[in-house]
Amino acid sequence: MTTNREVEMSASAVDAFLARHETGVLSLARDDAPYAIPVSYGYDEESREAFIRLVSSVDSEKRAFLGTDPAARLVVYEEDGEEYTSVVGVGTLRRVDLDELTPETIAQYGETRRPLFEIWADEKPDLDIDLYRFEPETLTGRKITVDRES
Repeated sequence: MTTNREVEMSASAVDAFLARHETGVLSLARDDAPYAIPVSYGYDEESREAFIRLVSSVDSEKRAFLGTDPAARLVVYEEDGEEYTSVVGVGTLRRVDLDELTPETIAQYGETRRPLFEIWADEKPDLDIDLYRFEPETLTGRKITVDRES
């Protein structure tokens, strides 16, 4: 299997790709420890930010990583036949306090689907649902076409 062609995506193509998808992998880093989880998100093409609802329990590993505004990466990808497309955002994940919400940001969270990955050992009253804004410093995308016959 060889790569026939690799193309960097334009900013508008990256925005369109992120806007039409709703799931990705969010990776967080703290010191030397990484943490990655599948997430559902909403994307605002104008601000180029992703809006994420995260659910955690009191003693979860996720909660430990979310204690500060961690360094983060959001990866969204798809495979369509012989074409692979991926977008990687590098930036900060920031918790949004309820008093910061505006009608515009509430609408963005409405665009996020309820978490598609809802399997927890804890009862729902023991879970916290927090709103986050992923503020990317960089957003890059590429399309790769693979020749499976070579």
